[in-house]
Amino acid sequence: MTNKNHSYNNGIDTIKRRGVMPKRMNKQEVCFGTRLAELRKAAGYTQQELANDIGVTRRTITYYEGETKNPPAAILPDLAKSLGVTIDELFGLKTVKKTNNVNKSRLQRRVQQIEKMRSKEKRQILQLIDAFIEREQLKKKVGVQ
Repeated sequence: MTNKNHSYNNGIDTIKRRGVMPKRMNKQEVCFGTRLAELRKAAGYTQQELANDIGVTRRTITYYEGETKNPPAAILPDLAKSLGVTIDELFGLKTVKKTNNVNKSRLQRRVQQIEKMRSKEKRQILQLIDAFIEREQLKKKVGVQ
């Protein structure tokens, strides 16, 4: 028994001397999931919208925001791009610059998605939008609210 404790203590002492003890998290440090949720909300995304934007399920975003410390590396560029931050900012290695955050509205994101569609679908959507705009303009002329 004493031998095991001695061995254990020597291992700890060796680790301390080499400087490889795991860092304790400061109270100011935020875990990845919490940071991701804050950045998502600041960018005006719901979990579903962010999931759609990067091509994953809402459940995946929920998992990244809650249970995981680090998401798969392959998804990081897409997350950073969608949220308008760098990967370093996503991990909290650098503070998020206010000007760097592309705080797009839901409408702006929808327009970008529409722009990626085929011509026929774009034309149909634009006709629908034009119809709504014309209706609102007519209401204003008539004085209907």
